[in-house]
Amino acid sequence: MAATSSGLLLIDKPPAHTSHDVVARTRRLAGTRKVGHAGTLDPMATGLLILGIGSSTRLLTYVVGCDKEYSATIRLGQSSSTDDAEGELSTPAEPASIAAIDDGAITREIAALTGEIEQIPSTVSAIKVDGKRAYARARAGETVELKSRTVTISNFQLEGVHRSMGNIDIDVRVACSSGTYIRALARDIGSSLGVGGHLTHLRRARIGPFTVADASELDGLVVADSIIAPAHVARTLFPVAILDDERARALGHGQRIDPRDLPLVDGPIAALTEQDRLIGLVELRDGVVRSLVNFPDDEHGIR
Repeated sequence: MAATSSGLLLIDKPPAHTSHDVVARTRRLAGTRKVGHAGTLDPMATGLLILGIGSSTRLLTYVVGCDKEYSATIRLGQSSSTDDAEGELSTPAEPASIAAIDDGAITREIAALTGEIEQIPSTVSAIKVDGKRAYARARAGETVELKSRTVTISNFQLEGVHRSMGNIDIDVRVACSSGTYIRALARDIGSSLGVGGHLTHLRRARIGPFTVADASELDGLVVADSIIAPAHVARTLFPVAILDDERARALGHGQRIDPRDLPLVDGPIAALTEQDRLIGLVELRDGVVRSLVNFPDDEHGIR
């Protein structure tokens, strides 16, 4: 099988698949081991998973830190050992306690978790504690205590409330900074309302400028038809500088280049050839062009 050289793939991850499952299948389809992803999705979750192939795995560092958007369903009335439906559920809250929660109380709790907040991640998160993943320690029966971290919830919208005798399901849409745990939002709302809460549905709709509407289904995936060339990804993520052949060759060989015509911005700049190939990411500091990462010419045939 001929390997597909380099680029990003937007995949609409199906349920009951781990992110690693998606990577493993894509490795076979692309004919290369060099496949990575930007931001894990839990097996129960669906939606946008961004994969990098070949040298474009170097772009994933810049994708993983982008803000994200999710749709989710939070069930009020029971907590969970994993803060989602896959964990061990607690004893249900009393029906009278559930009935006492009106829509206004839910709206107030959502408002309290909007903006810059301190969030304690779920104990089954992938955060490392003394070199070992928190979820591995939790599943081994260890007591896991994680420190709170500052995250930003830029939009937390209540989209629906569905009541039954034993619980309340609320549909929400959340736009947030990287590192936010939606299951922790479910846990904290339920805790504040005194009835417990956990996540029953999660779908990632967006990572930075990339949306699930543009993603490919995993079943029937043809990598060469769906891959996004590195130059296009770079144009989407960064300001762009078009280099003439002389400066392009110099940068490709790790040499310093003349900063003329480079955008006067802080942060990475995508350096492209006149033939629209991504050479590398650079930054302009004190009038000097510094290389951040170079990209080999391995994208031929997929632009």
